[in-house]
Amino acid sequence: MLVEIYTKDNCGYCTAVKSLLEDNKISFKEYRLNADFTREIVKEKYPSATNYPVIVVDGYYIGGYNEIRP
Repeated sequence: MLVEIYTKDNCGYCTAVKSLLEDNKISFKEYRLNADFTREIVKEKYPSATNYPVIVVDGYYIGGYNEIRP
């Protein structure tokens, strides 16, 4: 399973989702806004994404923090 997280600085939900995944021993690849990608890239790849974090599992956009939390 490949988990990718698109995050931005000063984002509480981004920090929370990373902690949740780490606590559950799920490895992930993090991409940071303006360091690894631009807003335009995310909008092009995942047009239905409206906020951060953007969580992608095995190439499929699943949503944000609310969609992955227990």
